[in-house]
Amino acid sequence: MTFYQELQLNQAGSKALIRASESRKEKLRHTAVYLFKILLTVGFCTLFVTLFSLIFGTENSVAGVVILLTILTFRQADFGIHTPHGAAVMLIFYAILCIGPRAACALPPGYAFIVNFACILTMMVLGCFNVIMCNQFTLVLGYLLLIGYDVTGDAYVKRLEALVIGAVISTVIFWYKHRHIEYEKKFSSIFKELDITSERTMWQVRLTLAVSTAMLIAGLLSIPRAMWIGIAVMSIMQPSREGVKQRVRLRAPGNILGGALFLILYTVLPGDVCSYIGIIGGIGVGLSATYGWQAVFNSFGGAALAVPLFGAPGAVLLRIINNTLGSLYAFAFDSVCAKVSTVLENAKENSLAG
Repeated sequence: MTFYQELQLNQAGSKALIRASESRKEKLRHTAVYLFKILLTVGFCTLFVTLFSLIFGTENSVAGVVILLTILTFRQADFGIHTPHGAAVMLIFYAILCIGPRAACALPPGYAFIVNFACILTMMVLGCFNVIMCNQFTLVLGYLLLIGYDVTGDAYVKRLEALVIGAVISTVIFWYKHRHIEYEKKFSSIFKELDITSERTMWQVRLTLAVSTAMLIAGLLSIPRAMWIGIAVMSIMQPSREGVKQRVRLRAPGNILGGALFLILYTVLPGDVCSYIGIIGGIGVGLSATYGWQAVFNSFGGAALAVPLFGAPGAVLLRIINNTLGSLYAFAFDSVCAKVSTVLENAKENSLAG
C-alpha cells in the first residue's frame, strides 16, 4: 500500500492496518502516517473554515463547518442509490439547509416544529436509505448547527451564497468519488421501500419526532443553545435499542469529563492559545475510537464557541446540562416508542388469533 493510499483510509481502516503490523518498525510507520493524516485533516479543516469566514463573514463560519463535514463524509459515504440520483439528493439536502433553519428560527415554536419535522424527515428518508452509513450524523447535525448560529439580513444572503457554492463543491466531489460504483437501486427505490412497519422507516420517523419535539420543548422553555439538546438526541437515537442505551451511558459522562478538561486547559494555557482548544479537541476526536471519548473531545469545540457569550464556566455548565437533558429525553422517548410498538404488536397478534 502506497503512502497516498494509506492516507485515504478511514479511521477504522488505519487502526486495523496498525493492529495488523507484523513488526515494530512497520507499526511505527503506519502509526506515523495515521498521526500525520489527523494533523493534515485538522490543518485543512482550519484553513477551509477560516477561508469561508474571510469570504462570507465570521458569523457564517458555521456554513463552512457544515460544508466541510458534508465533503469529508460523502467523499466516502453514499446514499445507497445510483450515483447521479445520489447527487440529486445532495442538492435537495442543501436546498433544505438554505431555507429550513432560517424559517424555523423566524417562526414561533409551534410552527418551527412543523418546519423542523418536515425538513428532518425529508433528510432522514432521502439521506439514510443506506442505514449503515450513519448519514444522519452529518445531515441532521448540519441542519441543527445552522439553527444554532442563525443570521438575518445581509449575513443571511452571504450564508445563502456560501451554501450554494458548498452545494456545487459537495455534489461534484460526491459524483467524482462514486462515479465508478454501480448501485442497483435508484431514487424511486427510496419511496417504493418506504414502509411505516419496517425497522428503517420506524427509526427515521422516531429520530425525526424525537429531535423535533426536543427542539419544540427547548424553544417553549427558551433554553439557550437548544441545538445542543437536539444534537444530543440525534446522536443517541440509534436504530437499535441497545445502541440507544449504550450512548446514553456515555454521552453525559463524556461531556462532564470534556468540560473539566476544557476548563483546565482554558485556565492553564495563555490567552492567545485558548482559541486553539477547539483544534486540540479535533485532534482528540481523530484519535478516538469510541463514542465516549468522541463525546469528551467534541466538548472542546462546542464550549470554545460559547465562551464569548457565557464565559468559560457558564459555557461548560450549559453544555453539560443541555447534553444531559438531551440524553435523558432521547432515552425516555425511545422507551415510550418501544412500549407503544410492543402494545401494537400484541394487539395485532391477538386480533389475528381471534
